Order: sequence, then C-alpha cells, then structure tokens
Amino acid sequence: MLNSTLLMSSAHHFGNDHKLNPYYEDGETVDTAKAELEHAGIRDALRSAGAEIIQVDAPPASQDGVYTANWALVRGGVALMATLPPSRKAEEPWARTKLTELGYQVEDLPEPWRFSGQGDALVCGDLVFCGAGYRSDEPALAYAADRFGLERIQLQTLPLLNADGTPHVNVVSGWPDSYWYDIDLTLAVLREPDADGRGLIAYCPEAFTPESRERLARLDAVDTIEIAESEAMESFACNLVSTGTTVVMSDSAPLLRADVESAGLSVITPHVDELAKGGGYIRCTSLWV
Repeated sequence: MLNSTLLMSSAHHFGNDHKLNPYYEDGETVDTAKAELEHAGIRDALRSAGAEIIQVDAPPASQDGVYTANWALVRGGVALMATLPPSRKAEEPWARTKLTELGYQVEDLPEPWRFSGQGDALVCGDLVFCGAGYRSDEPALAYAADRFGLERIQLQTLPLLNADGTPHVNVVSGWPDSYWYDIDLTLAVLREPDADGRGLIAYCPEAFTPESRERLARLDAVDTIEIAESEAMESFACNLVSTGTTVVMSDSAPLLRADVESAGLSVITPHVDELAKGGGYIRCTSLWV
C-alpha cells in the first residue's frame, strides 16, 4: 500500500532560528506547544487513513528534525541517506542511528552530492518524480533511481528571484532558494499505477518550467490533477500523504479537496499552520519506509 508505514519524529525542538527557505519570516515567533499538537493531529490522521506509524525521538536542538521526509529515501529495507543543508547536519547521524536501530540497511551516496531524501524523490509505482537544483543535485537523484530500479521523471521548479532577476541564494544554507525548494511542495502522488489502472498525481503547473510542464503533460502511466498556485503556496496543498484510498491533506485547499474526492478518494484534513512556518507540512513530517 502507498505510504503503508511512515516514520515520524516530533515537533519538540521545532523553531525558526535558521531561516532555511522563503516561508520563514523575520520576527515571526513559533509556538512549539502548538506545533506539537498539530504534529499529533497529523499522526492521528495518518493512522486513521490506515498507515502504520513508527515513532522515534526528534534529534535534540534540531529545529527541522520534525521533517523526517528529508532523512532518506527508503525502499525494500534499504535507506539511502540524505545530505542536508549545513544547519541540518546534526540530523544526519541521528537519522542514520534511528534507521539502523529499526533494521534498515543504511547506505550513502558515492559522492558528496546534495540530496533531500524523499522530499525530492516521490515514488509512484516504478516511477520516481524528482526535483533538483535547490536541496538535491541531479546526479544524486539519478543514482537513487538506479539504486532502486525506478524510472526517473526529472523535473525543474522555478527559482526564487531577487529584484534584479538573479536567482536568490539562501543566506543560511548558501544554496539557491525557491518556494518549491523540495518537489513535495508542488507535486503529490495520490494513487500508484497497477494492473487495474493508471496512477494519479496532483501538481501545480505554475511552479514548473515550461519543459517540465510538457513532460508532466506527456505522462502515460498516470492521470493528473492540476492544483491552483494559491492553494499550493498559501495552503501547502501539494504536501499531502495518500494511502491510495485516503488522502491526508490541508484543511484550507477546497479546490484540490473537491478534485481528490471526485477521483474517488476519501479525505482527512487535520489543521496545520504552526508547522507551516518552517516551510513544511503533512508530507514533510512523514517518511515512507
């Protein structure tokens, strides 16, 4: 089953000291207790959708340790470990230890490429939808696809630009930045293709380059739902988790919800706004293992 078992940590150390993406705002405070309640609500919703949840401790003093989706890409008992931005480095040995303790075979990339784990590699049957240029390097995604025997659908989202039109570089990471820095912010797998029919994905066309939009339009194995840019950016509509029958998604994306329900899927909508201050949402807090 799609997203049958999910690894989650906690929001106990969630904060916004390191502004790693455009969603962090100067002067904005974070209510950690509220974030923990939201996280518990996401966990309960995922369980209600039929997913098994594996709970681990969050890495100490790591504001983004709640976002376990970035720890690795996991398939068939193998965890290919991520290479995270400098301010998230403390999460890497923590994630390695937790996944090893859980019995996964931990592997590293052969080169020091950037790799955002599941955040930039969304598996859909034998396909993997990949995003590069911000948190992941394309060679890392090519390696991951080959390692797991997946067909890579390489896509490119649009960068955040400075006033003069040049690409914006994040002052914390030193890496290029985008509102779509991970592909799971602009594309979601709703149903995998199988012997009974085509798969189903949802994506925000405005987030992608013309070439990537063309590639998405030509896909044979999946049907597509287009997500409004306003819902993708303001409501994190794409950052959802689907089991193939039930979708856990934003409670403020009515257009996408209507399309998902029209496709025959059930919907659960936990309320999330505090965790969104870190540029993450439902998908970001859960790693499919």
